[in-house]
Amino acid sequence: MIKRKKRTDTKESQAEELEAHLLEDDTKEEELEAQSPEADTEQEDIAREIHIEAVEEAAEGEGVEEAPRVVTVEDRINALLEEIERSQQEASEYLDGWQRERAEFANYKNRTAREKEEARAQITIEIIAKYLEILDDLELAIINRPAEDESEAWADGIELIHVKLNAILEDEGVEVILAEGDTFDPNFHEAITYEEDDDHQDGQVIEVVQKGYKLGDRVLRPAKVRVAK
Repeated sequence: MIKRKKRTDTKESQAEELEAHLLEDDTKEEELEAQSPEADTEQEDIAREIHIEAVEEAAEGEGVEEAPRVVTVEDRINALLEEIERSQQEASEYLDGWQRERAEFANYKNRTAREKEEARAQITIEIIAKYLEILDDLELAIINRPAEDESEAWADGIELIHVKLNAILEDEGVEVILAEGDTFDPNFHEAITYEEDDDHQDGQVIEVVQKGYKLGDRVLRPAKVRVAK
């Protein structure tokens, strides 16, 4: 009898423990069910925030791709007009540069030619000036030529040399500065005396003591003259 009673008590005890476990499980399930709506709402909010942040980062970084813009005929015409305007501007700049270079080259050629001509004229002046003294001596010899027969041949030879030398100077463009009877001009004349003379006006050249010569507009040597006052 005692054994049966113990077995009965054991079974009852086990049944009570099982019932207590079941009640505890039910209580946990109820608590979880009560908390689940709030948890779901919180998870949804977190997911929404993550999605918004991802979209903002994409917009700031790579940006949202826009739909490609359709190129119209007007756009193409405007682009061509702009290209034509740029080409015309470049062509104008090239033309201006070419014209400037051409003008500079023409000026260079003219300047070089002028410098060569001036150098040639200067050399010619220096050479001709050396002959002028000889010409003076020949003219002096002709003026003082003796009248005797034995010296006539000699004088004719001197005169021939004088003629040839004058011809050479004329071929080079040398001209005698005319002075006698003209008004004194310091650009072409050199006064060696100023004299009273009733036959000449004041400032008029009385006599040419030594001939002057010029080459074009350049005076090789001024004429030495006597001037009336």
